[in-house]
Amino acid sequence: MLKHLWECYCQRMLSRARCGIFLLSLASIALIAQPCRAQVSASHPVNDSQDVTPEPAIPAILKAFETFEVVAMPAAHGQKDIDDLILSLIRDPRFPASVNDIVVECGNVRYQPILDRYIAGDNVPFTEVQHVWRDTTVQQMCGASGFYEQLYPLVRSLNQRLPAASRLRIVAADPPIDWSKIRSYQDLTPFFDRDGSIASVMEREVLSKHRKALMLFGVFHLLHGGGPGQGDAVTRYERHYPGRTFVISDLGYYGTGDEPFADAHVPVGAWPSLLRTKNSRLGSLSLSSFLPTPLTTDQDCNVIDAFAGKSKSVADQIDAFLYLGPQRTLLVEPLPADIALDHAYRSEWLRRMKLVGLPGPSTLEEVDAQIVSSAADPMLTPPPRQSASQEMELMIRQDCLSRKHPAANTAK
Repeated sequence: MLKHLWECYCQRMLSRARCGIFLLSLASIALIAQPCRAQVSASHPVNDSQDVTPEPAIPAILKAFETFEVVAMPAAHGQKDIDDLILSLIRDPRFPASVNDIVVECGNVRYQPILDRYIAGDNVPFTEVQHVWRDTTVQQMCGASGFYEQLYPLVRSLNQRLPAASRLRIVAADPPIDWSKIRSYQDLTPFFDRDGSIASVMEREVLSKHRKALMLFGVFHLLHGGGPGQGDAVTRYERHYPGRTFVISDLGYYGTGDEPFADAHVPVGAWPSLLRTKNSRLGSLSLSSFLPTPLTTDQDCNVIDAFAGKSKSVADQIDAFLYLGPQRTLLVEPLPADIALDHAYRSEWLRRMKLVGLPGPSTLEEVDAQIVSSAADPMLTPPPRQSASQEMELMIRQDCLSRKHPAANTAK
């Protein structure tokens, strides 16, 4: 959950009244205060003399299921182009023949029985099933997601047209938090290990049963050999189920500068495309060429680079990138109208945000003003390449110290 504690993500989403920082990011970033010990499950030889050949994204993703049991990719992080691609993928008539499950970050495992009934077509009110994605530990992202407001009803509708053996299941993987019982920051501590919850669900519901799954999570849950301590979710379950997951990422800030996108000969309009990293110059680059480097803490709560001392190429961690068009033309996902108009829910949403103390709107009036102002700029702002500010690093350190010495923590 160290995934979104960088200022760039917060600034990008705050401008649209939906800060993209995960609710428990501060807590989990130093949950296990030691450098990453995860090992890559399989080697990926790199030849930096080759350019990558773009492949049409949807056919390439579907074909990946012929080799892999799991295809993992980002979703619902404010990137409308990726979310639209996923919805198109799921609507492809070939999808149900290739996939059994869709495992989601924005899904509280506490509500899995309700979710199963809803997806199966039972008479479950939409306001009841909304708790599945609105009541997760990733409140700021999932609780304001237009993508999930569409995904769940879409799969329910598709299932009504499919034979029983081909129907899709959505599997929730976020810890079973009960927000009615959360009154303080300390009440959140049992739910900090989100990667552990994700890995456990994947092993129990998918991998042990040899089912095929589309896995929709932030990319820092998905890296081969990634994450601090015990590693991210994919790294954890790959210790028992190696070589079964194909990891896809967006390009992050790669190609957002004035430099030409020279690593792929992508014809004009030939997107969305999949760019494989294996045996390519693109794959020989480091992860920091694409994404902000995650931060963690050592045993003394000093803030450090989670990948410090690592010399991995990105091909060791990510199997393919999505090219969705020129980076500076991508769109941000707008806030759904039903959330913007739901005064009671937004009041509870703000209460949950304030429990963690992360920056963001403090009143519904401020949220309304940001929603209105965001309409003037629908473009997705690329994350800056600079490191986290001193203020952000101080927040991370303070969070680590507050959990090591909870009795002395009066700030929360």
